[in-house]
Amino acid sequence: MWAAEFICIFILFGVTSGGGGWEPLGQPYFDNSTKREATAAVGQPAYLHCRVRNLADRAVSWIRKRDLHILTVGVHTYSSDARFAALHADGSDEWTLRVSPAQPRDSGVYECQVSTEPKISLSFRLTVVVSKAEILSGPELFVRAGSDINLTCVAKHAPDPPSFIYWYRGEQVVNYAQRGGISVETEQRTRTSRLLIARAAPHDSGNYTCAPSSSESASVIVHVLSGERPAAMQSSSSLSSHINPLLLILSIPTLLDNHIFYKNVPDIFHLANNSFFFFAKGYFTTNVEAAQLDNITGLVCRLERNF
Repeated sequence: MWAAEFICIFILFGVTSGGGGWEPLGQPYFDNSTKREATAAVGQPAYLHCRVRNLADRAVSWIRKRDLHILTVGVHTYSSDARFAALHADGSDEWTLRVSPAQPRDSGVYECQVSTEPKISLSFRLTVVVSKAEILSGPELFVRAGSDINLTCVAKHAPDPPSFIYWYRGEQVVNYAQRGGISVETEQRTRTSRLLIARAAPHDSGNYTCAPSSSESASVIVHVLSGERPAAMQSSSSLSSHINPLLLILSIPTLLDNHIFYKNVPDIFHLANNSFFFFAKGYFTTNVEAAQLDNITGLVCRLERNF
């Protein structure tokens, strides 16, 4: 009699293999080994995967938690937003919510719900990020004719490595066949691409753009300069010891038209391509275009904060 009761209990309350505990035999339950957080880049598809065991004739729904909006039931979409869809293969335990293309407003919590009585649900979190490329040399680059142009681009906040990273000069893809000495090295794991142009000439000047497949592009203006005065400048954010500095004595700050102006403040100006670059102890920077040496007296510089 005791053996018969034990067998009966075992049949009614069998052990499940995927739910992480005891489950009534034949009842639907979630596979808790499924990843419950997902990240997607803006403009790319986003996927949330819900795995339900022993579903039988019950239905699986996806619900947006913030407004309790039913997005899908089974494989049918119940939203006017066509970006939402449910994916399911016959015989599979997996029910996937696809959001394509994903937008920042799609970030939030979504529930995978099973039509048992009472209903059971499992929460998933989706994060949609803006992936942007960054060229490490900054918005402008100054190099000497005959030197190398070395541009490094990083796809930041990209959930997955980009499938490709293109380099453009102006509107055209960088042409490797047009001249020798051009090479590109792309490292998928670090989401990094390097463009190297050997022995740069003035005609290599221009707007260079790094465009990863799943990130916003970034651009840099490259100036290839001939002559000796600006030759040693590798970037607009670094000063060269090879350029003879022109020390100007300007004075105290004044306010004009809601802009900060300084006069009689000792600092260093570097002459490069008819422009003066002002670096005031790392707190202010300005660029005075087309300044003339014979007009230095009384020069007033507009300063812009860069912190």
